[in-house]
Amino acid sequence: MSLTVGTKAPEFALFNTEKQKVSLGDYQGKNLVILFFPMAFTSTCTAELCSIRDSISVYNDLNTDVVGISVDSPFTLGKFKAEQQLNFPLLSDFNKEASQAYGAFYDTFVLELKGVSKRAAFVADKDGNLRYAEVLEKASDLPDFEAIKQTLAGLQ
Repeated sequence: MSLTVGTKAPEFALFNTEKQKVSLGDYQGKNLVILFFPMAFTSTCTAELCSIRDSISVYNDLNTDVVGISVDSPFTLGKFKAEQQLNFPLLSDFNKEASQAYGAFYDTFVLELKGVSKRAAFVADKDGNLRYAEVLEKASDLPDFEAIKQTLAGLQ
């Protein structure tokens, strides 16, 4: 299942690293970049999320928040966030519901790990409609951040 640009972004309610529940509705009135990533502490995920950390002001200037979502526990994500000094929320999809709702889900990942988020990027606008959707089959590939920024610029 793949999501189509123009449709409503699937609702989610996930715990962040401070053990608070965060939902899509919390971002009503702002644009939101939703990044699914396979696993904390892996090289590509670290590079991807650190690149967002280093350019967070670009997203702020575009009236946009960013969240990162993986199937790691909130505790693992908390350690990862602290170690990498990430300046945006990481949400735990430990029960794998959001990853599946967004079509960003491996039944089986490397090392026969079952139920891991695919690397994917979505942009939800102020009303919760999808304006950008990219699900990558190869975990070593990165989303097209220039296309994401162009999409956000078009929503201003």
